[in-house]
Amino acid sequence: MNPFFLEDSQRLKKLPPYLFVEIDRAKRRAIDKGVKVIDFGVGDPDQPTPKFIVNAMIKAVKNPKNHHYPLDRGNTAFRQAAAHWLKKRFHQTFNPDTEILPIIGSKEGIAHLPLAFVDPGDVTLCPDPCYPPYKSGTLFAGGEPYLMPLREENGFLPDLEAIPDAVVKKAKLLFVNYPNNPTGATAPRSFYQKVVRWAAQHRVLVVSDLAYSEVYFGKERPISIFEVPGARDVAIEYHSLSKTCNMTGWRIGFAVGRPEVISPLLKVKSNVDSGVFTAVQQTAIEALKNSFGFTKKTNIMYRRRRDLLVSELKGLGFPVRANDATFYVFTRLPDGRTDSTAFCKDLLEQTGIVATPGVGFGAAGEGYVRFTLTVPEDEIREAGQRMRKHLRGR
Repeated sequence: MNPFFLEDSQRLKKLPPYLFVEIDRAKRRAIDKGVKVIDFGVGDPDQPTPKFIVNAMIKAVKNPKNHHYPLDRGNTAFRQAAAHWLKKRFHQTFNPDTEILPIIGSKEGIAHLPLAFVDPGDVTLCPDPCYPPYKSGTLFAGGEPYLMPLREENGFLPDLEAIPDAVVKKAKLLFVNYPNNPTGATAPRSFYQKVVRWAAQHRVLVVSDLAYSEVYFGKERPISIFEVPGARDVAIEYHSLSKTCNMTGWRIGFAVGRPEVISPLLKVKSNVDSGVFTAVQQTAIEALKNSFGFTKKTNIMYRRRRDLLVSELKGLGFPVRANDATFYVFTRLPDGRTDSTAFCKDLLEQTGIVATPGVGFGAAGEGYVRFTLTVPEDEIREAGQRMRKHLRGR
């Protein structure tokens, strides 16, 4: 019997264990046993935050004026820098005073959005597989996630026409995420055009998660939904400095959209947090100014790693395809296997390699496994050797 006198709330009971917490626990158990772990699990850049960003932070954190509560709407100079970055990157102009909101990383901003627009009984349309906060944020708001399967044969794009009319009538939010986590898929302009038309017709807000916009390998850069006419009427978009500038631990990003969408999110946030540390916001200004040159270098590194990992996996019988963006490789399991959890458990226990089971991102991810590219090339080669010895010895 639980000696504590309170039970978890019903909304908390609805949540599955958070995927990456469980993976970290399994990894730590292996390390405690003396295993040399090679971690392809969590998408956390292995390279340090650039020195110019760290130096800017040292200067900002020494300023006593930055030690107080940040304003709810955020530092004016950071919002202006974000607006300038959006103009330079996507050729879109936004009002930094009313259409841009600093957030404590895109995860926080995404998870809080349903509290602004979703009531009990409402539905959000979530891709499956997907980044877990789409579903958990919905459940915390009392809504119900409706899962849209992402099929490899459809380029991992959702089929909006397959959503039942009864579900569409209850839908408030539609989550889209391209470049996509976990699949690494990208979306063409025609997809966004269709999404905007559909959302306008059904009065659904599109939540575009663009955290991986700057991690790409093809000649064409991923686009923003706001490059499509009409998107401003139906969309909010999230940007993050985590992957763009190796700043995962710094927790800063920004949401962009029309005032009628940004203001409700700000109202939620002003009641649950006190904003991003001002010194971090000031540092992020320098990060955005220099991001283009920095990401060009990191993308060359990730592309080399992707090519090496894909080559290793193909040699082991994985039916893998080289993706054009994100630092993930998402592939079906080899030899017709279907249980991704059992595969990853066996892989960790027998080889010391951490990978993420596709089913952890949703039922449609079953039969797949995700590897990150945040691992040095020598470790990718060693992982290939370990897997070769294990899988061929079965």
